Amino acid sequence: MIKPAKDCNTMAEVREGVDALDRELVALIVRRQAYMEAAARIKTDRDAVYDSVRIEDVVTKVKAEALKQGLSIDIAEPVWREMIKQSIAYEFKAWDKLRAHSLPR
Repeated sequence: MIKPAKDCNTMAEVREGVDALDRELVALIVRRQAYMEAAARIKTDRDAVYDSVRIEDVVTKVKAEALKQGLSIDIAEPVWREMIKQSIAYEFKAWDKLRAHSLPR
């Protein structure tokens, strides 16, 4: 059984908790990735993949939620900015792959 962080007394217990959380985070990011795939499918214009207004909207919402839940902004903001950056790169690849069959040869 995974102990809450406040009840951990050894590094082994801490690592067990971190490893369990990492597995949960991977599952959540897989779900987020599926939305990037949906966005790539739905967007008809490749230029719409990068949306600076949406990026700032997401970061603003994440920072508000981080404050609400007690997550340091110093962790939340750079983590989400990098996740957004990588998600956009993934979406560009997905967008291109979905439309590769329609390119002239």
